[in-house]
Amino acid sequence: MYLTDIVPAELSVCNQAESFLQSGFWGSFKARFGWNARSFLVHWGNWDPKPLLVIRRPLGLGVSFAYLPWGPEFPQAFPEEARKTALEELALALRPLLPKNIAFIRFDPPWYTEGHNVPPPVVGKPFTQSGADVQPPDTVLLDLTPSEDAILQGMKSKWRYNIGLAQKKGVIVRPGQETELNRFYTLLQETALRDGISIHSFEYYQTLFSHTREYPHPGQEAALYFAEHEGDLLAGIITLFRGKEAVYLYGASSDVKRNLMGPYALQWLAMRDAKAKGCEVYDLFGIPPKDDPDHPMAGLYRFKTGFGGRIIHRPGSWDYAYRPLSKGIFVAAEYVRKELRNLKKRKKRSKNPRPAAQEG
Repeated sequence: MYLTDIVPAELSVCNQAESFLQSGFWGSFKARFGWNARSFLVHWGNWDPKPLLVIRRPLGLGVSFAYLPWGPEFPQAFPEEARKTALEELALALRPLLPKNIAFIRFDPPWYTEGHNVPPPVVGKPFTQSGADVQPPDTVLLDLTPSEDAILQGMKSKWRYNIGLAQKKGVIVRPGQETELNRFYTLLQETALRDGISIHSFEYYQTLFSHTREYPHPGQEAALYFAEHEGDLLAGIITLFRGKEAVYLYGASSDVKRNLMGPYALQWLAMRDAKAKGCEVYDLFGIPPKDDPDHPMAGLYRFKTGFGGRIIHRPGSWDYAYRPLSKGIFVAAEYVRKELRNLKKRKKRSKNPRPAAQEG
């Protein structure tokens, strides 16, 4: 056995986690939106214990599911070939520690493969792939430790040109105030309608900012940024800074003056701020799995990968069933919802074709 013990712990213990999605901060934030957050210390052999965040919520009809966003985190020297076995041991060990009405437990394993169009790791049986991924399994990680000039040189030449073009044309990129979140949300609604994507309520984004202020353990900061030109709002993003990592969480862009390349200059400002705050990695947080021109978000792949960095592929969401029938019904419905969303995106894209490099 690789798992030697698992014990309940205070939620704050999870602030030692590497990922913000496994942090106590994130667990307490999600608890404000109907999730129940619990934390544990997991002992893997002779290594130091690792924190574990488990959140759960009801599905209806008296059953719930548990979810480990980008978890579990293994010790650095944990053998790669043992991960799947350890994951099964963890699923079994958690069952008596969770409510009896849990139908299944969902994992987003954080390990990954790396490279352009490289397939992701496969978890496999006894786990089954979820009907839809909760977190984006594919992303771009940009190294912020080199100089700013070196980071720019690592980008595609067209991306450097676009950043300079925005500056030359008078695009203003600046940090936004929390009181301006309504402007960002209006732009986000416009983006969602245009691209056929789902967004949270205004309260969700508002609470993210208030929670970073009110959370009793410092170490994370949410920042809002805007790109503007002569009074027109071109784009906005929300970035989370935490420890050595900055994450581009949410973005919105207007159809106005897209030729001024505001989103490019906006990302470059957030990257420079992240570097100045001591972050070593900028996570662009989500791309399609490969460079496929037929993918409904193909432009997003080109936009984000053009900044350079490492392209990584996580396994996505995988489920361990405690109640196979209830789990199967939920996953089937989840798959249908995902396909309907993708169909909606394709229809939006066909009605509103745009140069892929301007996506963002």
